[in-house]
Amino acid sequence: MSDTLESLSRKIHGAKDLESVVRTMKVLAASSIGQYEKALRSLDDYFRAVEMGLYVYFRQFKNGFEPAGKKCEKNNGVVTDIAQGLKIDALVIGSDQGLVGQFNDALACFAAGKMAESGAPENIWAAGERICSCLESMGVKTAGVFEVPGSAAAITPLVSRIILEFEAARPYGAQTPLYIFYNRPARGAAYEPCGLKLLPLDESWLFNLMKTPWPTKKIPEVIRPGPDALLALVREYIFVVLFRACAGSLASENACRLAAMQRAEKNIGELLEELNLSFHRLRQSSIDEELFDVVSGFEAHGLRE
Repeated sequence: MSDTLESLSRKIHGAKDLESVVRTMKVLAASSIGQYEKALRSLDDYFRAVEMGLYVYFRQFKNGFEPAGKKCEKNNGVVTDIAQGLKIDALVIGSDQGLVGQFNDALACFAAGKMAESGAPENIWAAGERICSCLESMGVKTAGVFEVPGSAAAITPLVSRIILEFEAARPYGAQTPLYIFYNRPARGAAYEPCGLKLLPLDESWLFNLMKTPWPTKKIPEVIRPGPDALLALVREYIFVVLFRACAGSLASENACRLAAMQRAEKNIGELLEELNLSFHRLRQSSIDEELFDVVSGFEAHGLRE
């Protein structure tokens, strides 16, 4: 079916309307990336301070400590000590919104593959309905689903709910490893799937912590040592790690959406170029036909005279 000037005009107006929507979503995604990256940067110094506090505590009460096991090696951001048959808990942070391509599918595949190495996933939580659906389609049953925050200000309430859920499901002193899987920002790409071991804070974690050099020659001491001080430091450590994982996932999600909007904007620009070319070609053809009719009529009138 050949296009008419009216149909091409409607298509051009529709493509321009879609282009304006894409540009708006592009701006929103770019601004969202900024707020989440700012939230990540704002926690860098605080996270360093919490780690330094843990360093001081364990140095004071475990001086000369050497772990019996080997340190954890890392592969693509995920510690590789998931032994076959070992029960594990995990939190998978995905997306609840669309226009993110393979964001959830790639993460679900990555997390399911890592959890399959243990052969015994126990409590698996998902942040986002879409990532939950992806996990369940791969045979991974979830124990609960959290709503993905829509802004940096909503991350803190989410992290608080996650911690409460962990405390309710995991008994005090539980040794079952707890992993976090999420997409983090990556150079040269919008994101990359990664993961980390959050709990327990075992000998391998302590060994890596104690290797961190102190920035000055004088190391402070804990004034009121005891379980309360250690518990406060560990709680802050867990909170900051979870917050950074959520903020990193949201920054990656919006970077993925921004890349999708850039591709869509490019495709719409090419489509508009083709439509405008077809419109002008058809319009010129119509003008030529009208001129031909005028000339033919004039010549026919001249012959009759």
